Amino acid sequence: MALADAVNVLFLDVWEFNAGWVDVRLSKDVVPSLLGLLPPSLQHAHTPLMHDLAQAIFESYPSLTFEDPSPAQDEHRPFSHMLQAAASENTDQTNIFFRNYQPLSVIIPWMRLLRSLFPTHVRMINIGVSYEGRDIPALRVGVHPTNSEKPLGPRKTIIISGGSHAREWISTSTVNYVAYSFITAYGKSQEVTKLLEEFDWVFIPTLNPDGYVYTWETDRLWRKNRQQTSLRFCKGVDIDHAYGYKWDAESHAANNPCSESFAGEGPFQGVEARRFANWARNETENNNVRIVAFVDLHSYSQQILYPYSYTCSTTPPALENLEELAIGLAKAIRITNGEIYGVTAACEGSVEQATEKKFWPRMESGGGSALDWFYHDLRVKYSYQIKLRDTGSYGFLLPSKHIVPVGTETFNAIKYIGHFVMGNKGIESEEGKSQGLLKEESTDLATKDIDTELRRRRMK
Repeated sequence: MALADAVNVLFLDVWEFNAGWVDVRLSKDVVPSLLGLLPPSLQHAHTPLMHDLAQAIFESYPSLTFEDPSPAQDEHRPFSHMLQAAASENTDQTNIFFRNYQPLSVIIPWMRLLRSLFPTHVRMINIGVSYEGRDIPALRVGVHPTNSEKPLGPRKTIIISGGSHAREWISTSTVNYVAYSFITAYGKSQEVTKLLEEFDWVFIPTLNPDGYVYTWETDRLWRKNRQQTSLRFCKGVDIDHAYGYKWDAESHAANNPCSESFAGEGPFQGVEARRFANWARNETENNNVRIVAFVDLHSYSQQILYPYSYTCSTTPPALENLEELAIGLAKAIRITNGEIYGVTAACEGSVEQATEKKFWPRMESGGGSALDWFYHDLRVKYSYQIKLRDTGSYGFLLPSKHIVPVGTETFNAIKYIGHFVMGNKGIESEEGKSQGLLKEESTDLATKDIDTELRRRRMK
């Protein structure tokens, strides 16, 4: 494909892509060079999405002045700065932490505060150390019942991670929001309390702390980590494709270290990817842990992706189970805020696909992904990558007003995973009436939608 070749020649920053479109960041001066490498059919098949990138970047940082986002609604409502909000109050109205994106220097003390306020079910752990020597912090949330007469087997654990790509701030904020929602609902919500008793939940806001700090201090749109490469002036490895399973030697080795998708010169060369994999394997082999689900949050494009990423020619075991849960996640999100998330295999659009023995070139390699490594090498049955809002209007510069809506819909999706793994196939909530949903109706509706979608996919 001519566009894929042009991207490699010009070292363009591809923001997102699928079978129908590609979002590319480039300056006006580069447009003629790009068009000169494209066939006539693509000469006019483009449109600007963001006319003032600098302004959009500026607006993604926290405002220096405090503004109440909804003064009319809150005119007679007392504001609380406390972390532990009343059960009837919404997080967006009581916690200023989620009104803006937060730097790592704020996130880490906030995590420590949660640990101090909720010691019964929150622990702060360290996944490993980054290339520049920063801790990769995480919150382990869960309650181990002591009145069980059954012998205790491996502790079932669900991992929610974000921030593999530094500029995807909404993924980091969403991990924090979901963690906060679980932590503060324990003992108030029977649903959440049951989930915390059944599973340990590990929340990792950013797997790439060095890159995340760099986006705050130097370059808002930095993607990779900050690791030194073979080219002194081109730092960074794409840690999301630096894992060992099906790491594509031909594609990755041919990549220039200056490329946004450079994944190192060998598997696990990305320091943070290696640390995370070592931690996860040590948990399962030495700490009596069984990881039952892994969800890696990214942005953007509103998609729920399941294995495999490296190829579309291999069908993952238990494909129907992966699809069933993925469709349920999309349903949970749609019920929450009406947002539509697509469901597909991660390989579609990211690697070559064969059609009548014709192969389309890769836009970027899908090999070496965290998604595939957890699913295949660590045998995590339910492994997903969720690409959050939006579908291109703002891209990685999603305004902070979306933090709470995205967090809310993702929280409901993550709860759905817990119910599904426990054997409940519907969307269940004892607070259903207060949410405008009847438990029985929502469960039946979700089940019917999932069955219909699975039948449609089998008929393709």
